[in-house]
This record gives sequence, C-alpha cells and structure tokens, in this order.
Amino acid sequence: VPAALLGSALLRRPAALGAAAARCAPARDSHGPPRQGHGGSKAASLHWTGERAVSVLLLGLLPAAYLCPGPAVDYSLAAALTLHGHWGLGQVITDYVHGDVPIKVANTGLYILSALTFAGLCHFNYHDVGICKAVAMLWSL
Repeated sequence: VPAALLGSALLRRPAALGAAAARCAPARDSHGPPRQGHGGSKAASLHWTGERAVSVLLLGLLPAAYLCPGPAVDYSLAAALTLHGHWGLGQVITDYVHGDVPIKVANTGLYILSALTFAGLCHFNYHDVGICKAVAMLWSL
C-alpha cells in the first residue's frame, strides 16, 4: 500500500512506543562486528575476523573431505563445525534471549552442547568410520 494512501497520521510512531524505544539500547547489527566502547572493540574485531576465517576454512575442508579423506580432515571438520555452530548459536542467544539469568543459563547450555558435540564427533572419528567416510556412505545409499 503506498504511503500516500495511508496518510501521515498512520505513519507516525505513537508517543508510547517512541518513549519505550528511547529507553532501550540501540540494536546491534548482527552481520558485522559489534559496536562497543573503546575497551572491547579490538576483541570484537578479532572475533568477527575469526568467524570469517572459520567459515572460509569450512569452504576448503568440504572439498578436502571428498578428495582426500582421512583422520586429519575428520578432526579438522569436527573442530571447525563445532566452533562454527557454537558461534552461530551464540548469536541466536544474543538476539533472542533477554535478562541476566536466562542469558547465563543459555550460555552455560551452549557451552555444554558445544563440548558434547566436539567430544561426540571426536569419539565418532576415533571409534567409528569418521566424518568423511560416514558422509560418503550416506551419499552411496
């Protein structure tokens, strides 16, 4: 619906919403480094760079898993996939969990989940066929 048909009165923010928005902290852009004070900007920038490095590493590990499967690629995939998933779910917690106690509980659960995921993938790599061979077996079905 064009804005001209709605009228300017409908497009204005109600006073109650404007006051509530002013009390809230500004939203953080989730697609870039977080905008923080001077103290954490270096760490946030390094974290953002690390996320991109792991994503690029995963892009290289996927063809490597197909072309030259082996224990080195299996354990590299276990670490990179766990770290990538940990950071991704951490961003979901940042975006959707609010309040001090729920955030602490969610972050504790995330660390437990990430540790169990990594331990499970390493156990699978050591005691079974490994990630590369398992995916190849799935594709052959």
